[in-house]
Amino acid sequence: MPAEVTENPSAASPSASGRGLYRALVWRKQLILAGLVLALLLSLCVDLALGPARYGLDQVVLALIAPDAVPVQVRVVLWEIRMPIALMAVVVGAALSVAGAQMQTILNNPLASPFTLGISAAAGFGAALALAFGVALIPAAIQYVVPMNAFVMAMLTAFLIHVLSMKQGVTVQTIVLLGIALVFTFNALLALVQFFATQEALAAVVFWTMGSLTKATWPKFWITLAVVLVVIPLFVRRAWSLTAMRLGEAKAESFGVKVARIRLETLVLVSLLAAIPVAFVGTVGFIGLVGPHIARMLIGEDQRFFLPASALAGALILSISSVVSKSLIPGTIFPIGIVTSLVGIPFFISLIFSNARRSW
Repeated sequence: MPAEVTENPSAASPSASGRGLYRALVWRKQLILAGLVLALLLSLCVDLALGPARYGLDQVVLALIAPDAVPVQVRVVLWEIRMPIALMAVVVGAALSVAGAQMQTILNNPLASPFTLGISAAAGFGAALALAFGVALIPAAIQYVVPMNAFVMAMLTAFLIHVLSMKQGVTVQTIVLLGIALVFTFNALLALVQFFATQEALAAVVFWTMGSLTKATWPKFWITLAVVLVVIPLFVRRAWSLTAMRLGEAKAESFGVKVARIRLETLVLVSLLAAIPVAFVGTVGFIGLVGPHIARMLIGEDQRFFLPASALAGALILSISSVVSKSLIPGTIFPIGIVTSLVGIPFFISLIFSNARRSW
């Protein structure tokens, strides 16, 4: 009789082993997302606790869970004054980070973001026209002239970048240089607006260009949140196509991805994500650059996890920046744009040199 072939029942097949590794990888990414959520909740509570009147974290948590269990003064301060500001930091950070993540994806450029490519500067110029002179780029939108002006200018700039990126011979470096040129152009136009503005309008524009969360209100928060909740699911629906685009245009097209259409749609959505926060809180730099890179280092390129990780990372960075802005000098709240720039500039420089070393 031929010898029986015995198999080791404990030996897993390659396919089963691959599935196990994939499940472990997914579990790890889910744990990272859960960790980011917990860190964001902690930062939010600390942000609520800080201010002219400081409260303990136990009081903040109690006020969030059972508002009627805390004194009326504490409840009013936390819910009516500090809560809109703290939540605005979360939603603005998420919006700018997701916008930067998708710009890096469709342009395949690690330095792309609404701030570095001039979209935020364009939105700022459009909003400044409304603040200084009452100019409405869309006359029918007088009630929301500032955010609409910001959106129109951001969308026009994004469309210009899209058109130029489609030209033959245009490289990633060319798009970055174009963005730098646009930043200087709109900054010059913004300075021109400030030169001709009245003193009252000038003060409003200058304060707004520094970026500040102190003007946040519940209506502004709900509008910004609505934009985020509308745009992010649209990106989620395109998660596979956006992930494929990170492999390069030729590879993505071989998978059936309509690259030109996805790029144009994404630029429009990114313009919306960048314009509304800029219109409400002013220019906040580097969140769209730093947040996606932190998410990429933690999660990878898979948009199913990269997208929520980018949103959480951006929200966490801006929430921590809000905490820092209140902690540097007691009783003084620094403009949030200054804090994010001081944090983002060293990261931006290190990113430039790291990319230079890889290219060499």
